[in-house]
Amino acid sequence: MSRDLFGIHAAALELRSQRMGLIASNIANAATPGYKARDIDFTAALRSAERGIGLADAAKSAALYRMPVMPSLDGNTAELQNEQLAFSENAVGYSATLQFIRGRAETLTRALKGE
Repeated sequence: MSRDLFGIHAAALELRSQRMGLIASNIANAATPGYKARDIDFTAALRSAERGIGLADAAKSAALYRMPVMPSLDGNTAELQNEQLAFSENAVGYSATLQFIRGRAETLTRALKGE
C-alpha cells in the first residue's frame, strides 16, 4: 500500500537507510586491519526495486566492495574522509526523500479532511 501512495520514494527511503548502515559500519571499522568497506549502488538497487525485486534482494545484489583511492598497508579499504562524505551525501538524500513523503502524507491528510 505504501508503494501505491508514495511511489518509488518508500523504496528509496528504505534503501538509503540500509546504505546508511553500511557506511556507518565502514566508519566504525576504519581502523580495523583487513576490513573491506562496502556500499550499495543506490541507483542499481532502486532500479531493481522498480522492477519488482524485493528491497532486501535489490540491496544485496547492488552491494559492492569499495575500491580505495589510497590502499592501506593493513588491507583496510575504508577511507574515513570518503566514508564521511558518502554518509553526508546519503543523509541529505534520506532527508529529502523523507521530506517528500511527509509532504505527500500531509497533502493526503488535508484531502481526507476536506481542506
